[in-house]
Amino acid sequence: MNITIATQGGSAGGISQLAAGQIDIALSSKPIAEEDRTAHPKADFVTTQIGSDAVGVIVTKPVADAGVKNLTVDQVRGLFEGKITNWAEVGGPKLDVFVYDKEPGRGTREVLDKYVYGDEKVPPPPDSDNFAIVGGNLETRNKLESTPGAVGPLSTGFVEGRDKLAVVTLDGIEASPENIASGKYPMNRPLYLITDGEPEGDAKKFIDYLLSEKGQSLLEPHGYLSLKQIGK
Repeated sequence: MNITIATQGGSAGGISQLAAGQIDIALSSKPIAEEDRTAHPKADFVTTQIGSDAVGVIVTKPVADAGVKNLTVDQVRGLFEGKITNWAEVGGPKLDVFVYDKEPGRGTREVLDKYVYGDEKVPPPPDSDNFAIVGGNLETRNKLESTPGAVGPLSTGFVEGRDKLAVVTLDGIEASPENIASGKYPMNRPLYLITDGEPEGDAKKFIDYLLSEKGQSLLEPHGYLSLKQIGK
């Protein structure tokens, strides 16, 4: 079985490519929404959950070491709206904040927006030289690691083992496997494989493998939770 995996493009991009027949399976961290079905009326989306993940508010290690180990939801909102512009305002070093946010439609962005705004309308991004929109996880991580004072949302699994970055607790709640599994950690999300119609052929073999004991065992070493860990 030959498998080609593209890791960039985001949840929305994967869903669009699946509907266009460009790929056989889309990996998504957001469920299929009504707007996806409206945008792609000919697609018969079938969703299979393979595990769970957490989105973290990621800061640089020097910022964390200087005192920013926890943020409240109001502080996160202030950072991403450009109202908090220096880390000293939240107990950190005298260093300008640089915000990297994800593109609209990305699963990571949707999780952050839901945590910060709930059902409120999300405001437009701040008009600031210290704010930038980024795309995939790799780009986001590289930007965070190379920018002093940076902050941004990113899958905690993508930060695993990185010595230049730190995941802050949110309102005192750590992104631990236990807190993710119980739903106590506020920015957790399922991981889905999505097919156009019921999976068959190599697509079904691939999904069945990831659902098997061996496939599920691959998740935890990379910072993700298996279905067993979340009680499914």
